[in-house]
Amino acid sequence: MDLHILDHRLRVTSICKNGLVNFTHPLIKLIFLRKRTRCKFFSLTETPENFTVVLDEEGFKELQPSEHLQVESSVWLPLNVISNGNASNSSQAVGVTKIAKSVIAPLAQQHVSVFMLSTYQTDFILVREKDLAVVIHTLEAEFNIYREVGGEYSAVLSQDVRNGFQKNGKEAPQPTVHPVLIPPNQFCVMSLDPDTLPAIATTLIDALFYSSSPKEGALPSQDLDCIKFFSFSLIDGYVSLVMDTEAQRQFPADLLFTSSSGELWRMVRIGGQPLGFDECGIVAQISQPLADSDISAYYISTFSFDHALVPEEDIVSVTEMLQQHRKEPAC
Repeated sequence: MDLHILDHRLRVTSICKNGLVNFTHPLIKLIFLRKRTRCKFFSLTETPENFTVVLDEEGFKELQPSEHLQVESSVWLPLNVISNGNASNSSQAVGVTKIAKSVIAPLAQQHVSVFMLSTYQTDFILVREKDLAVVIHTLEAEFNIYREVGGEYSAVLSQDVRNGFQKNGKEAPQPTVHPVLIPPNQFCVMSLDPDTLPAIATTLIDALFYSSSPKEGALPSQDLDCIKFFSFSLIDGYVSLVMDTEAQRQFPADLLFTSSSGELWRMVRIGGQPLGFDECGIVAQISQPLADSDISAYYISTFSFDHALVPEEDIVSVTEMLQQHRKEPAC
C-alpha cells in the first residue's frame, strides 16, 4: 500500500456558538464561492459545544482573529492511505477500521497524536508537521510513502526528513480509557456533485447557521437525548456530508447520494470532558477493537471530542465491546 502526504498545511480551529455570527461571511465564501478563494481543504463540523473548522492556510487567512475563535497552535499535515491506486476502500470494513493496525496503532506507540477526518470519499489522518520524521520512520516498513508537491508525488525516505530525529525508545503510556456516549440519532454519510451546491444553498445555510433556531410550525424534538452533529467538507473538489436523518429530510433526495446499501450509522462519542490535542492513543482505543471485529467505522475528530460512526446493525455489539474494554485492567 501507499501512503500519501498531501500538499496541504492545515490549521484546526474552533468557533464558539455565540460567536458564529462574526464568521458567517467568510464561511459562506469558503463553502459556496470556490472561485473567490484559493482554499482547497475545508471542513466544518457542528457539535453541541462549538464549530470545528479545519482548513488550509489560504482558508485560514479568511478567518479574522477574534475572542470567539480558538486556534490550535500546530500546523497539521493530512495523510491518505492508497490501496490499488485508489483511496482505500473495500467491500468489507470501511473507514478508519482499515488503517487501525497499519497506521493508527503504530503512531500511538510512538507517541504521535493524530486528528482524524473521515469523509464519504476517504479517511484523512492529520499529524503535526513537527512529527513528520517520526511518522515516516514509523510507517516506512509498511508503506511506500510519497509526498505531494504541486500536484506531483515523489518518494520519501526517512533519511530525507531526519532533522535530528531520534527514535522513541520508551513504551507508549497506557492511554486513558475515556467514557463514551451513544446518542439515539441515526446518521447518514453522503456526498453530492459540488456543482449542485447552489441548488441546496438555502437548506445548507439553514442547517449550518440556523439549526438552533426553532422553525415556525415545527414540533419539538421527540428525543431530548439526540445530539447536534453536522459535518460538511469540501476537499480538493469533493463534497462530504454527515448528518442525522432529521437533518437529511430537509435536503432534496435527488441531489444527495450515498452508498448503494443506503446504510444508516450510529455515533459513539468519545470523551467526558474536552480531550485536548496532546494525548496519544485515543483513536486507537476505539479503532483497534473495531478492526479486531472487522466493523466499519468513520471517525471525525473535533476541537473538543472525538466521534466514531458505526453501522446501526453493529451498535449493540460495539456498545458491549467498549463496555468490556473499560472493565479490562491496564496492561
